[in-house]
Amino acid sequence: MSKTSIKGSRDTEYLALLRAQSHQRAAEEESQRLFELRIKDLIIEPISVGFSVCKVTDYSHIDLSQPFVFTGATDQERSLVCPTELVPDNTTNREDGWRAFRIQGMLDFSLVGILARIAKELASHQIGIFAISTFNTDYILVKEDSFNQALSALKNAGYPIAQLE
Repeated sequence: MSKTSIKGSRDTEYLALLRAQSHQRAAEEESQRLFELRIKDLIIEPISVGFSVCKVTDYSHIDLSQPFVFTGATDQERSLVCPTELVPDNTTNREDGWRAFRIQGMLDFSLVGILARIAKELASHQIGIFAISTFNTDYILVKEDSFNQALSALKNAGYPIAQLE
């Protein structure tokens, strides 16, 4: 093979690589543009209730008809997240001092990255989260002393924030 054909082959490979990178950048930019359009439709709704994250022996002392009661059972534990005033007496471990907000409205299962982007934004401000997903939407809990900072960070990132009632 001549030096000219080797050089031509490398140039072709290099051009193909540049085209692929350009297409990837364009796809990422389009994804970001579409996400920013979706953000305008999302409203972060603060919830005025204080929450506790608990470990319970069973769910017999919990009124599951109350709002904001979330349960999770595995082969190793039974967990409960609920308003602090509803923590049952059969709690074996608990952490109080959580506040929450929800992403208002129903989130279609095809929407990708909504919770991840919110988590990333809060992480960039050193705010840890505890996330709960329901069929309709996502709830994000943060420690009470970070709640206002979390809302400010999301507002500054372009998320609309509903008034706390």
